[in-house]
Amino acid sequence: MTDSLTASESALLILLMSEAREIPNTELVKDFGVELKKPSRDKLNRLGYLESRKEGRILVHALGDKGWALMEGDLHFPRSTPRVLGAALSAFHAAMRDRVLPKTQFQTFGEALAQGSVVPAQRAEPARADGLTERIREVYASLASDRGAWVSLATLRPHFADVPRAELDEALKRLSREDGVHLAPEDNQKTLTAAEIDAAVRSGGQDKHLLAIGV
Repeated sequence: MTDSLTASESALLILLMSEAREIPNTELVKDFGVELKKPSRDKLNRLGYLESRKEGRILVHALGDKGWALMEGDLHFPRSTPRVLGAALSAFHAAMRDRVLPKTQFQTFGEALAQGSVVPAQRAEPARADGLTERIREVYASLASDRGAWVSLATLRPHFADVPRAELDEALKRLSREDGVHLAPEDNQKTLTAAEIDAAVRSGGQDKHLLAIGV
């Protein structure tokens, strides 16, 4: 059994690094067009590059500790990779590692992406950002019927009338990268009201209407 990564496996790790959160299997397929097959999943888990767990009946995946370490080193794509794709991904990874990251206040990709974006030190987000995510948690807890229950963003937003929409959207997306937090689209789009459509957050190329914060 070889431990060398295929182009698809390497690209998946870059995707998970870029998102810096757990991603359900269903979202990988629906939003990113990526099908993570069992042989690759088992290999990446065995190598410690990937961490997979079941949430109900759905598998969710995140970059493992060894995966983050791999991102800090050299990442090469096999010769079988389409030349332009391989060159683009290799150049992007090298640029992020060698030119962008050293200009930030962070030491690793993990530290930078956990903050929601790679931001130069002089432009770091104000302290309010962390306070805003905590406020979202508090408001969610007051609205949810139970821990982990879905709450409509149309119900949540009126409690943040004092916060600019773009700032609230970024805080919601930042919060969704934390364990146990999920933004999701309404399954039955035909039932959405105008207010629910307007309240949606655009994330991962998709409008998300619901927030759930679990254990």
